[in-house]
Amino acid sequence: MIKKALYFFTLIVLVSCNSSKKAVTSSKNNTSYSKKNKTEVIQSTSKTVTTNDVVHRYIARYKEVAMSNMKQYGIPASIILAQGILESGAGRGTLAVNSNNHFGIKCHSDWAGESVYHDDDSAQECFRKYDNPEGSYKDHALFLTSKKRYSALFSLKKGDYEAWAKGLRAAGYATDPQYPNKLISYIERYNLHQYDNKVLGKKYSFDESQNAVTTTIENQNSSLYEVQKGDTLYSISKKFNVLVEDLQRKNNLKDNAISIGQKLIVK
Repeated sequence: MIKKALYFFTLIVLVSCNSSKKAVTSSKNNTSYSKKNKTEVIQSTSKTVTTNDVVHRYIARYKEVAMSNMKQYGIPASIILAQGILESGAGRGTLAVNSNNHFGIKCHSDWAGESVYHDDDSAQECFRKYDNPEGSYKDHALFLTSKKRYSALFSLKKGDYEAWAKGLRAAGYATDPQYPNKLISYIERYNLHQYDNKVLGKKYSFDESQNAVTTTIENQNSSLYEVQKGDTLYSISKKFNVLVEDLQRKNNLKDNAISIGQKLIVK
């Protein structure tokens, strides 16, 4: 009887120890998982979650396009970039990846180009498709300048990004009531107003510590190549010793088609 009692006591102790070990292991795993998820993320209109580094790379790549469009069409570069980040998930959203649509522009009755269908406010809505992201940026400018409902925007000061953000929402660009606040948040968080001032010839200063990350990432990702006459994706790949497939992936290209003046990430 005593032997049986000792046997059951020993068995209970072993089971208890094993359970404690599993609990400790589980706790460690959960702690590790929690640490991994401390990376700051941003939820975009495109429903794609992006990190700060991704946003900084997006800005580095498209800031020149945004400033060029500001000069030509009068839309603040800060607004262009903020809309691009928000609508496309900094270039990683489904519409941006599959159809180079960085601004969530729907087909509308006057659209004669290619189109894709994507769930938005309603199921399977028609959205515009472009050959490259630069085409999307240009169409965004043409869209705003050609639609009568956006005409009031162009009477606003070019450096007043807050008024532009609110004006876009008032004109019906987005249904989200927080749309202006989201744009303003991006502009102020990533110092996008500096690009407006560059175009307007104004000096722009901000906390250097805030800009340190941006500057570092832009330097790391400054290997942009502007496509010249006679270039092919293959010739560019040989010039920079990179695979064609890598160039396609880095630049969200669906095929080998490129155009003169297009800027490609080659590093």
